[in-house]
Amino acid sequence: AELYSLDIVAENVEDTESNVTRFVVLSRDEEWANRSSEEEKIVTTFVFNVRNIPAALYKALGGFATNNINMTKLESYQLGGKFVATQFYADIEGHPNDAHVRRALEELRFFSENVRILGVYRGHPMRGQLHK
Repeated sequence: AELYSLDIVAENVEDTESNVTRFVVLSRDEEWANRSSEEEKIVTTFVFNVRNIPAALYKALGGFATNNINMTKLESYQLGGKFVATQFYADIEGHPNDAHVRRALEELRFFSENVRILGVYRGHPMRGQLHK
């Protein structure tokens, strides 16, 4: 609120102490964050579709496991309210230019349709503290 001069209309509305609200900045231009150091956490958010066939999601996500990439969020949405196609929204730790992330995204694209990177940004330092 302070950063963008917004009014705070209510405080402490979370139902758990570790609840986090995420805000996004939309842009027509692709602007990916770059690491300022090797230790800096980078998060990549993307969406992808899988076909309604056996093991589609397993195959699509296999590259993240074999390349040792931490997936911190995975949400599913049925397209058109039908069970014939599913879109997934995901967050991973890493930058698309990292070799291991690039390999995982290549495998994802092989087994998926419509892979779209929504953003690449610096992870807040609190991310590492939430699961301790």
